[in-house]
Amino acid sequence: IEPVEAQGLKVMSLGFMLEEGAPVIWRGPMIGGALNQLLNDVDWGELDYLIIDMPPGTGDASLSLAQLVPVAGALIVSTPQAVALQEVLRSISMWERLDVPVLGLVENMSYFIHPDTEERIEIFGHGGAREAAQSLGIEFLGEIPLDQNIRIGGDSGNPIATDSSNYLTPAYGSIAGKLAAAISVKNEERVGPLPML
Repeated sequence: IEPVEAQGLKVMSLGFMLEEGAPVIWRGPMIGGALNQLLNDVDWGELDYLIIDMPPGTGDASLSLAQLVPVAGALIVSTPQAVALQEVLRSISMWERLDVPVLGLVENMSYFIHPDTEERIEIFGHGGAREAAQSLGIEFLGEIPLDQNIRIGGDSGNPIATDSSNYLTPAYGSIAGKLAAAISVKNEERVGPLPML
């Protein structure tokens, strides 16, 4: 299966293989089979990193992934409010039980800058992910605001992180740099050779 390439990245999604609007009503073995196909039947070529975006929580997809391949680590993304952080705590606990290191925590939709007044508005609260990271001893990698340009860039195929003039770009770069550093440290600590797919 040939991945889609854009902005120097290779991308594959189950959504590319399904009819538009078709639901994915899968459990256990079907999810594992689909993940296996995405990992092994896609012509990834040589990669620096393979990043797998998982659904939130502690469901079959995350468990299947940890059973299929050695995972270098998990990046946890959360919104600031307390109810979201409860799900984060469960997710972190799951990865720890699976012996997958948690590389860091990112706070998404951290705040909103009003386009007319430039007032910073904390719609969902603020700082909850940072506090959770500190209390759990996990690195806090950064915060991403709620900004319609993120959605516009994603929908158009021109991610905001590639626009050097946008105020959001440094936040993405900083998070990516910290994540790459955390992966390098984990790879240095690894006893055996790195797994090859």
